[in-house]
Amino acid sequence: MTIFTAEERAVLLAVKGVGPTVVARLEQLGVHSLQALAACDARQLTEQAAALLGSTCWRNSPQARAAMNGAIAAAQSHLLKPFSKTP
Repeated sequence: MTIFTAEERAVLLAVKGVGPTVVARLEQLGVHSLQALAACDARQLTEQAAALLGSTCWRNSPQARAAMNGAIAAAQSHLLKPFSKTP
């Protein structure tokens, strides 16, 4: 299984409401990089997670939607940061 890099995982875990379970769920859904996550839609992700689990909790939870929105925003923000230059 492909997973987020340690750096990408740290970016995601810094987001309020995003813990190891949310990161693992993204990986189960086939989202393995911040670049891929930045192009995602929170509603679609929560619906896919609900279908994967056979439960409506992810689809109906405002906290799950907020966590996904936060993760997507963090991914987009991280990708917009200029690369640091090494001397």
